[in-house]
Amino acid sequence: RLNALNDKFAASVPSTMGRLRDARMRVDSSAPDNALVAELHQMLHTIAGSAATFGFRVLGQQARHLEQRLRVLMAFETVSSQEWQDWMAGLDESVTWAEMNPKVDQYP
Repeated sequence: RLNALNDKFAASVPSTMGRLRDARMRVDSSAPDNALVAELHQMLHTIAGSAATFGFRVLGQQARHLEQRLRVLMAFETVSSQEWQDWMAGLDESVTWAEMNPKVDQYP
């Protein structure tokens, strides 16, 4: 039963990464939409909370790191466009890595 859940999670990773990428592409770094930022936060939170359970430890760590960085950005009323761009570059890098081999045991 646990193996079936692991397989289901593994099969969902590509679509999850696609949804993250799609949401990220809609972010305007000069004026991010709060609802879109909240959606990204929720996706990262979900990945961070479940990835390690299903054997994707590093994927979970990366998601948690991005989630925490995003939470800091969300806490401030004003965030520079460059700070958003830096965060999005980190998200892009993580998604690209996860699309190649999300179960690998180390992040570059």
